[in-house]
Amino acid sequence: MLFAAGQDHFHHVRDFPFFELPLRLGTAIDSHGHTVYGIPLPNIGGFQITKFMVLQVVAGLLTFLVFKGLAKRVNSGEPTQGRFWNFWESIALFIRDEVVRPTIGDGHHDHDGHGHSHEAADHGHGETQAGHHADQYLPFIWTCFFYVLFCNLLGAVPLLGSPTASISVTAVLAVSVFIYNLSHGVRQFGFVGFWKNQVPDLGLGGFMGVAIGGGIWCIEVVGLFIKHGVLAIRLFANIMGGHTVVGVILGFIAVDGVAGTMLQGLVIPASIGGQVLIGLLELFVSFLQAYVFAYLSTIFLSASMHAH
Repeated sequence: MLFAAGQDHFHHVRDFPFFELPLRLGTAIDSHGHTVYGIPLPNIGGFQITKFMVLQVVAGLLTFLVFKGLAKRVNSGEPTQGRFWNFWESIALFIRDEVVRPTIGDGHHDHDGHGHSHEAADHGHGETQAGHHADQYLPFIWTCFFYVLFCNLLGAVPLLGSPTASISVTAVLAVSVFIYNLSHGVRQFGFVGFWKNQVPDLGLGGFMGVAIGGGIWCIEVVGLFIKHGVLAIRLFANIMGGHTVVGVILGFIAVDGVAGTMLQGLVIPASIGGQVLIGLLELFVSFLQAYVFAYLSTIFLSASMHAH
């Protein structure tokens, strides 16, 4: 625990240039110059490596390993076997069949910048030679879901943390989704067509049409940025909030010890029991927030590629 923990009530969910250790194992220096117990991370050419950076690499590797393992088993042509791989396959299929395909659609009603309809390759079934029209966007949505999920779940491991409890991490994720959606929207309608598509056809002409259309365009464009900003804020707030609640419940033990109320026999088991229950809830929230992030990303992607 930090020497200055009493001065920072959110220290346990923040990023640091070290990994904290219990029982006074190892020593490091925090950003305030205080001595802490932990494993310091290197500073490479003035670039400080932090705990969340390392954990993001771990989350990326876990995402890669899951995808690689599933792909290997699918390519073999044999049914996926084993509870571990069936678990991940069921989640991937759920995201595909219940989120991406229904939300994006079969592509029959998409139009390019010249007003021509894009038909699916099999003339009416929403399938291309490679599969469903929406499957081309699956790798990105799958990556978003599994990466966010593993970032969330790492916080359940003692002495680690959730990188998604940092607004810097979630902001980069939201910007990545925005760039991806914008690029596909521009590819669908053209650069000018994409921005014109932010205003639906109102059927109004003259000054009234220009005034109302211009107002709606401003609202829609601002809303476009706000919606993607919400991706960052809601993920950050939910993950950090959960870990903060866990810290507060465990903090009752220290407060009771300092106050000397002699209620340790009640406070300690109640705090630990509450932490266990909140921890189980946090596992559910980890999956839920990954799903919400992937679902909203898919909705925004669909909106960018369909005429308003």
